[in-house]
Amino acid sequence: MDKVRIDKWLWSVRIFKSRTIATAACKAGRVKIGENTVKPSDKVAVGEMVYVKKEGFNLEFRVVKLIEKRVGAPIAQTCYENLTPEDEMNKFSNWFIGKAGAERREKGAGRPTKRERREIDAWKNWHFDFDE
Repeated sequence: MDKVRIDKWLWSVRIFKSRTIATAACKAGRVKIGENTVKPSDKVAVGEMVYVKKEGFNLEFRVVKLIEKRVGAPIAQTCYENLTPEDEMNKFSNWFIGKAGAERREKGAGRPTKRERREIDAWKNWHFDFDE
């Protein structure tokens, strides 16, 4: 196996939770191999640099091993070298600490319904979207 689809590799090494999310990230232009923005069907080889924009972070990985099937986290971590700078990984830690209070619901309101949960998530993504 010389090359593997980038969406499959990102999913199998657990960078993304599902292959659908990995594919969507590729289509949105949030994944690069070297300097080139890639499509989900583009291939990645050992030794190449992969750049991923995810949840406001700019992650950098070097491909060490190619796999097509999803494996456990300890095995997945041996398939790439995380070259993300330390300041990038910690860029929000100081900003978030003490800035926002705990989320609260009115007493007796109970858990949010599925619809309310989606509205809350949409609101958070709109207000706190760091990718763009």
